[in-house]
Amino acid sequence: MTLIGQAHARAVTTLSLDATATRNALSAALVAELAEALTDCAKDPDVRAVVLTHTGTTFSAGADLRDPPDPDALVRLLRQIVELPKPVVARVTGHVRAGGLGLLAACDIAAAATGSTFAFTEVRIGVAPAVISLPLLPRTDPRALARHYLTGERFDPPEAVRLGLITTTADDVDTALAPILDGLRRSSPQALAETKRLLTARVLETFDRDAATLTALSARLFSSDQAREGMTAFLERRDAAWVV
Repeated sequence: MTLIGQAHARAVTTLSLDATATRNALSAALVAELAEALTDCAKDPDVRAVVLTHTGTTFSAGADLRDPPDPDALVRLLRQIVELPKPVVARVTGHVRAGGLGLLAACDIAAAATGSTFAFTEVRIGVAPAVISLPLLPRTDPRALARHYLTGERFDPPEAVRLGLITTTADDVDTALAPILDGLRRSSPQALAETKRLLTARVLETFDRDAATLTALSARLFSSDQAREGMTAFLERRDAAWVV
């Protein structure tokens, strides 16, 4: 079963997360298939830019708790988006949770419909937003991020813009993206690649410095007793034991 839909029009390839049964959760299989599709886009001279979007009402629910990706594979995917020599634009018309927010942060530009919602829910299941911090910390406001990392609260698109997580929000996300994609189509492939390199230098420094540490932290937390309780509580739709 294909987990990534693909379409191409006027030099823009659209990749759609298409695992609606799991709310586009980041399973090992979905991460691998998305990585393969991005590799193809990088090699294709007819691709000027990539739009990353989704089917269903959820962009991504975060890591698939029943089939989680290896932390190293998720690091490689996030870095691949950051390093891709073509702009990657996120198009969100639904909800984004936990690891899905890492995908948004790795993209160069992100647009969300006004009905979208966001939350860093890791703390509520006993883990931390470790690996996804690699693209998030260099690109977001640290004071605003602290609140959302620590509380797991749901927030709306205007707050996501203020945070630096997304670029813009609109009732009609495709109308908002039209001038952005037109601008990318008018830009030289060489210029786009080199400009992106300038913009992502600090993000890649974070990957180089912190990837091993954060991958180890993620693995340690996911194997902990509190994480087991948190994930069980989530799957059973009940409060975790620590909720007061």
